[in-house]
Amino acid sequence: MTMPTTPAYTTRDMRWHESERADYTAYDRFWLRFIRDERDLIFTRRVTWMAMYTIASAILLFAMPTPWVWVAGFVYVPILFIKYMGRYILTLHATSHRPLFKRGHTLLPWFIPAVLGPFFGQTPTSYYVHHVGMHHGEENLLGDLSTTLCYRRDSFAHWVHYWARFFWTGEVHLINYLRHTGKKRLLRRFIVGEVAWLVGILALGFFNWQATFIVFVLPLLLIRVLMMSGNWAQHAFVDADDPGNPYLSSNNLINHRYNINCYNDGYHIVHHVAPMLHWSEMPGHMEKEFDVYAKQDALIFDGLGNNQSLWWCLMTKNYGKLAKHLVRYPGDERTEDEIITMLKARTQRTRGRIKGIFEFETSEVLIQEPMSAHWAKRFPDRFPQQG
Repeated sequence: MTMPTTPAYTTRDMRWHESERADYTAYDRFWLRFIRDERDLIFTRRVTWMAMYTIASAILLFAMPTPWVWVAGFVYVPILFIKYMGRYILTLHATSHRPLFKRGHTLLPWFIPAVLGPFFGQTPTSYYVHHVGMHHGEENLLGDLSTTLCYRRDSFAHWVHYWARFFWTGEVHLINYLRHTGKKRLLRRFIVGEVAWLVGILALGFFNWQATFIVFVLPLLLIRVLMMSGNWAQHAFVDADDPGNPYLSSNNLINHRYNINCYNDGYHIVHHVAPMLHWSEMPGHMEKEFDVYAKQDALIFDGLGNNQSLWWCLMTKNYGKLAKHLVRYPGDERTEDEIITMLKARTQRTRGRIKGIFEFETSEVLIQEPMSAHWAKRFPDRFPQQG
């Protein structure tokens, strides 16, 4: 009998175990009738608390006299961001990739993105269309509207441009992308969601513009800063010779409470290698393929924090901290200075040019550079190798 092998590297991040079934409540058992995977009961639990907080607070804010709306808003918004925002965004992320509810439920799947989403700065359909319909199809290469390749990823000025292009004209660029790539269903879905959000905001604004701003507009303004700093950090370190290789175009953040709060979102290499993998399986996936990570010299940061922590290190050029948290593979004898030199090289402009904030592609189809040999090997039918 062969004995099970111990992974070459293990983490302390969030998993699911069968023993959790002993703690199921009546409320959990109710939702088990509707959801696909019992490991996702954490979503129904947390979404319940999020809905109670946001909807009850919104009713209160809209009922308050004008001067007190602003006072209450100073309490409501910090709690929203500190306690719930990260958990909501990553709930939305996980359920966009892996549907939460079983087939046959028409309205339930819309609760998280369309009902709860606007309270967290998300228009009803934009996240799914942009992230799943565009970003994962383009893999941070030049066809990706949120690509980091043309920027210097340790430059605050470059990040401001990156954010501004997304914030001011991102919707138009996305419409243009969907139109040129023939994704008509996603295009309709996106436009309907944006129009519905705008009509709703205008209607609520006539009723109480102060509460509308605090409950729906301010979260949108703030979260788009955090999301763009997060995506920037997730794709800050890119190998110029193989930018389409997910092991060399992203990083993993491990062993931090962030992964407990946000469903192992730190495992971004894993997410791009296996986008449909369940969040609870990500640590095990990395451990199983640790030799692949070592061979690729993929970047794993142990205990660093979340994506905003990494982004801040880049903006302050604190490469020393990044080097100290970097997992070193067996046989890696590089000095800290050599590690810092490597990290700096991975943040330099990789390819492509920085486009103007209001520069639109209007006459030609958006053409991405050929996918790397790495993807051609993984999907030979879709990307036959030239030879």
